[in-house]
Amino acid sequence: MSHALYTLGRFAARRPWTVIGAWFVVALVVVGASVSFGRDLDDSFGAPGLDSADALDLLTSTGSDSAGPTAQIVLTPRDGSTFGSSAEAQAALIDVHTAAAELPNVIDASDPTASGSVSPDGRVALIRVQYEVIDELDSGDLDNLKQLAADLPVGSPLQVELNGDLFLAFEESPTGTGEMVGLIAAVFILLFAFGSIIAMGLPIGLALFGLALGVSSMSLITYVIEIPSFAPQIASMVGLGVGIDYALFLVTRHREHLARGMTIEESAGRAVATAGQAVIFAGGTVVIAILGLAVAGVPFMTAAGVATSVTVLIMVVASITLLPAFLGIAGHHINRRGLRRLAPRYPENGAQPTDGSEIGIGWQRWGTHVSKHAWTYAIGVTALLLALTAPVLSLRLGFPDAGSLPTSRTERVAYDLVADGFGPGINGPLIVAIDISQDPDVVEPLRSAIASDLGVAAVEPATVNAESGVATLIAFPTTAPQDDATLDTIERLRTVALPSVLDDSAAVAHIGGETATLADIGGRVTERLPAFLAAVILLSFLLLMLVFRSILVPLKAALLNLLSIGAAYGVLVMVFQWGWGKDLIGLESTVPILAFIPMFMFAILFGLSMDYEVFLLSRVREEYLITGDNETSVIHGIASTARVITSAALIMISVFLGFVLGDDPIIKMMGLGLATAIFVDATIVRMVLVPATMKLMGDANWWLPAWLDRLLPKIDIEGESGLPTPEMESVATARESRDEVLV
Repeated sequence: MSHALYTLGRFAARRPWTVIGAWFVVALVVVGASVSFGRDLDDSFGAPGLDSADALDLLTSTGSDSAGPTAQIVLTPRDGSTFGSSAEAQAALIDVHTAAAELPNVIDASDPTASGSVSPDGRVALIRVQYEVIDELDSGDLDNLKQLAADLPVGSPLQVELNGDLFLAFEESPTGTGEMVGLIAAVFILLFAFGSIIAMGLPIGLALFGLALGVSSMSLITYVIEIPSFAPQIASMVGLGVGIDYALFLVTRHREHLARGMTIEESAGRAVATAGQAVIFAGGTVVIAILGLAVAGVPFMTAAGVATSVTVLIMVVASITLLPAFLGIAGHHINRRGLRRLAPRYPENGAQPTDGSEIGIGWQRWGTHVSKHAWTYAIGVTALLLALTAPVLSLRLGFPDAGSLPTSRTERVAYDLVADGFGPGINGPLIVAIDISQDPDVVEPLRSAIASDLGVAAVEPATVNAESGVATLIAFPTTAPQDDATLDTIERLRTVALPSVLDDSAAVAHIGGETATLADIGGRVTERLPAFLAAVILLSFLLLMLVFRSILVPLKAALLNLLSIGAAYGVLVMVFQWGWGKDLIGLESTVPILAFIPMFMFAILFGLSMDYEVFLLSRVREEYLITGDNETSVIHGIASTARVITSAALIMISVFLGFVLGDDPIIKMMGLGLATAIFVDATIVRMVLVPATMKLMGDANWWLPAWLDRLLPKIDIEGESGLPTPEMESVATARESRDEVLV
């Protein structure tokens, strides 16, 4: 494969405008199609085989009005009076109800003057808006609802706030701030790493182009699989990070080759054949791991994984085609307009480059220091990571509700008003779907059994559709949607209350609704998480064994990856569940860890950590094969790669932390978790634990049974075996290119 990549890289550098033109045409087609034919993203939460999904299927198959999403219009007098004491507020309330009932795709809007629609203190009124099934809806329905609130007459006596399932399905978190902060940080980090403005600009440009193409493609992918509305943010988070990182590795290798006197075309070809091969390997493992989310059996997680994988694939392909075209245009200018003091220095004898700057020498001293105190660092750092991992024992999976959103969001204000006026459970109604075709008399006994549970505050009278043979009960828990007690109530209703009535009946009942659905998804993810983690670790072990021809190196990598991800999980528990430092990231209240976050994080971090592992250990192994000295090889590997790995990690961390600035606690959680894991992996693990443990294991690092060595295929990730003899420029040009690195 290296020779094919070499040829591809040379072609792109030799015919840059042809390659750029081809990418421009592809981008034009994708963006144009997205604008003209793209579908809206939506969040169809649920998963086959869950009780909540069975409830929805029953309601949908019979055409029940309760099958579609709902919205809540929450109203309160601005002057603090009650609806009973203000005729003006009552009249305005009726006007809002009339307008809500006339909205497109609305089946019913509850009467706000009916019993139970106004809070006991008379200060909060609630209109429940029932929509058609979600397949008939789009984001325009949410926009219409928001417009209803915005169109209140000037001087209206009512404050109107909105919440409900419709927001969960179609509300998209604002984007832009996180990406911008991450990009600005990446600019400074790349400038520091390369010491050149032009070299800094190439990875940024590549990442922005790939991200625009990836996000634009999502509305087209919806023709194949429904993409959730949060997918663009996760894809942006991961895509920006890997796009800049992959370009960083390629540009670094290209500049090394230029400093050794190669022509632009030859240098770009060899960079793609070596670093490009590592990029394909790393990107491929990210894609495989993320697509592995399908084992969870949760469609929206699979869809988010597909969207993110497409973005990563675009970054990989752009790195080995579009980037060498940029390198061809940049020529030797890639080393100009720089900062002399920050530029890495390369040797002039054609040997494998080592960062000879003060920073590179500092990393060499660090590697020597760690090797001399290997036991101290191995024990101390392992203890630190285990301490950070310990909070995982208190990990509580769930789904944050609207009560965790910023107080500036209408959903949060509506949530608080309803909770204060009616009780916290009103925000998380449970919908009980009953098939009464075989036993129509079971409805009232079921209602009584449900109402008798201590965790149920009230049960509305049943809605019975005799023609379809389906009845619906709506029960309100005594506790908030994200409380553990609410999950316990759902479990008791399913295992105690419903069976107490249905065991002797032919009727069937299922509990659904947003709260039950999210609880069921959390349960399924928890159930399948261990198998997923085991599969990812096994894949990691096998891939690294193939690459490094070793048993202990991949085993060590798997264990250290577990420590990295465990520390990240622990930090999430400390911040989001325990509230440590939550004000620093703008978190309003403590929340459970989102059910799919641990699985999603592990999939992403698996591929990213493989990237750093391959980049570091390939240099270590290369030196070991030459010298046979394990300790010297480890020190050389750190000195050669630490600057690039640290820069790449800082870029990733900056991008991920940028998303913590957003309002959505889900995106905050993902951003903080990924940033923590990358920080731990690229610093504490990669620069301390890896050299310490490799020093302690000595030559056993590279032991592989002879019979297994014969069976395994040979994989050379970053080597130049099989490539033609390098084409060198004239001595004068070579000296000029080396000097330009320092400019």
